[in-house]
Amino acid sequence: MFDNKSILITGGTGSFGQKYTKTILERYKPKRLIILSRDELKQYEMQQVFNAPCMRYFLGDVRDGDRMMQAFKDVDYVIHAAAIKQVPAAEYNPMECIKTNIYGAENVIKAAIANNVKRVIALSTDKAANPINLYGATKLASDKLFVAANNMVGEGVTRFSAVRYGNVVGSRGSVVPYFKGLISEGTSSLPITHPEMTRFWLSLQDGVDFVLKNFARMQGGEIFVPKIPSVRVTDIAEACGPGLKHEIIGIRPGEKLHEIMCPGDDSHHTIEFDDHFVITPSIIFFGKDMDYSKNLLNEQGKAVEMGFEYHSGNNPDFLSVEQIKLLDEGKD
Repeated sequence: MFDNKSILITGGTGSFGQKYTKTILERYKPKRLIILSRDELKQYEMQQVFNAPCMRYFLGDVRDGDRMMQAFKDVDYVIHAAAIKQVPAAEYNPMECIKTNIYGAENVIKAAIANNVKRVIALSTDKAANPINLYGATKLASDKLFVAANNMVGEGVTRFSAVRYGNVVGSRGSVVPYFKGLISEGTSSLPITHPEMTRFWLSLQDGVDFVLKNFARMQGGEIFVPKIPSVRVTDIAEACGPGLKHEIIGIRPGEKLHEIMCPGDDSHHTIEFDDHFVITPSIIFFGKDMDYSKNLLNEQGKAVEMGFEYHSGNNPDFLSVEQIKLLDEGKD
């Protein structure tokens, strides 16, 4: 569906954007593939790797509504990946996080509708489910904006959905590069926030593939959640530094013991499919009820039980230490 189409990704120089670019160029023949970000150095560095004739590098900030209007001209599909994502940075700079993650989302929505973009998928996070930190709260607000945007379209063609997933193996700022950095410096122990802490875990390629498939699945208004394995933080530490001591340092501000992707309070809006969940909108779109139990790929889902909650602690699928090593080795 991406052949001879114009595709744009905001925050396109990040880990996801680069893997997404590689995947699109390998599998499809897009008319244009536009990388939008505000960092000229990262764009220059990415351009040394990805310089296909269809590539366009567009300097701009999602906070700038006028620039988004220009960037989205004649674009068919948008992936909104731009965000301020570091939890401590958001806590210390709350308005900067709000300007990018919430006001930026509004600008993306307005530009997409004005330019008749066909489909928009916004990248969300497990931290948006029952958020306890500002980053998660802004992403929950962003999710709500993208879901409700389907009511702003009127007779237009644009449809909006979101994809929510957990930690990506080896992504910038994640725990694996941090542990490896400490090990390279000769540390004798690794810091563990809590011995029972768990997280969702997936490869960058799996995240990209899930987003791409949801463009074909989406009707508009869904929050897509993949079924992915969990890991214990102690097992991550053992995989990175076998035999190293674990120093318990306590849960940091804004952290959870387990990450949630489908909250129990949303169970009456949650549909389970073979390899993913869909959290459906609580409001009616397009003047009619939508049947989200069957998607545009004709995959059939069923409602979960009331009170159902999908979090990294109750997940039936946990990776072993060896599986974590293999996933880390194959992350690229």
